[in-house]
Amino acid sequence: MSKKHFVLRLIPTRPDFAQTMTETERGIMQQHLAYWKGWMDKGKVIVFGPVMDPAGVYSMGVVAVDNEEEVQRFIEHDPATAINRYEYHPMMAVVWEGFEPVSSNDN
Repeated sequence: MSKKHFVLRLIPTRPDFAQTMTETERGIMQQHLAYWKGWMDKGKVIVFGPVMDPAGVYSMGVVAVDNEEEVQRFIEHDPATAINRYEYHPMMAVVWEGFEPVSSNDN
């Protein structure tokens, strides 16, 4: 079965969230980072991270899954859903099968 790709957008509760996080919110977002890094290590996440949009920073990610229900489970169990919300959409992704991330130290 070929993988389905989805783009996820984590929408913060306020436009200046990245600049004004409380310590509690920062802790939740660190858990969020670890959560998605774990899925990346398992090959389910292609890319994720903050988008430095001048209108307001938000996070996005691209996942490779078997079905939409898997995306919904990822979102449901993400610690960040306690303080933020998600939207997601199917993506007709073209993925280079030989892609390997290169460390900035490898230049």
